[in-house]
Amino acid sequence: MVPLPRDDLGDDPVDVTANDAFHWVPLHDNGLRERMATITEWVSSARPQAMVIDVSVEVTTLVRLLGIPVVVVAMPGERTDAAHTLAYRIADHIIAPWPAEAGEPGWLQPYRHKTTYVGGITRFDGRTRTTGRAARTQVLAMFGAGGSTVDGAAIAQGRAAVPDAKWDVLGGSGDSWADDPWDTLCAADVVVAHAGQGSIADIAAARTPAILIPQERPFGEQAATAKVLARQNLAVVRTQWPQPSEWPALIDEATRIEPQNWRRWRTEGAAGRAASVIERVARRRSTDGACP
Repeated sequence: MVPLPRDDLGDDPVDVTANDAFHWVPLHDNGLRERMATITEWVSSARPQAMVIDVSVEVTTLVRLLGIPVVVVAMPGERTDAAHTLAYRIADHIIAPWPAEAGEPGWLQPYRHKTTYVGGITRFDGRTRTTGRAARTQVLAMFGAGGSTVDGAAIAQGRAAVPDAKWDVLGGSGDSWADDPWDTLCAADVVVAHAGQGSIADIAAARTPAILIPQERPFGEQAATAKVLARQNLAVVRTQWPQPSEWPALIDEATRIEPQNWRRWRTEGAAGRAASVIERVARRRSTDGACP
């Protein structure tokens, strides 16, 4: 592992988008300069056959300028800005971590020839689903580390609205966290979560009914994902934290959705399909005349 310096060390960042060409390239930022230098030095010494870039347009551009094939991971939302367009244009291949059946965003259509929809990627792929249900309804409120507007007061309102249910909370603004929430996720009768790609894939792998409350993210990422899931009858979606009186009906609605519908998110084998794409790009480009 190569630790990268922070790229936001400046107190007063200037021209962070380079006239809207990028997302974050502040002038004279020592952290940004050191980060890019670290990546360049690693590429020079390791000489990779390909690199996978998840979210950084800037790193995608740098690596491609160094002559390395890049595989870019697409993200939901409206990615029509100049920076994203640049990244998708120069990518050797694009991996979309959702099923093709979920729909093709308009902005990905020009790159259809080099895009593979692999399904939801989760670390729980292949894990045996634990079984068993408690007599009391189990509600899991699960929020990742990407930021949440849900606080303890909101959770308390939910608990009070369904006193017959047992609520567990993982992540969010609380202090609870689990490195491996698999058993808790499988044991839940319903999970309340945001609509990030990782959380959705984990929930789909566990086949757990879900109530999703998308959070505000750049380019409408979570809102776009939640809209697809609602349309495909995979989860109950609300745009904001429900009022206390809504909880009993929401939990009932979520648990009436067939859990096996989650198979349509295609988590089984998704990581392997992504790995195959990356390997093909690396092998193909390594035989195109490049030096080993």
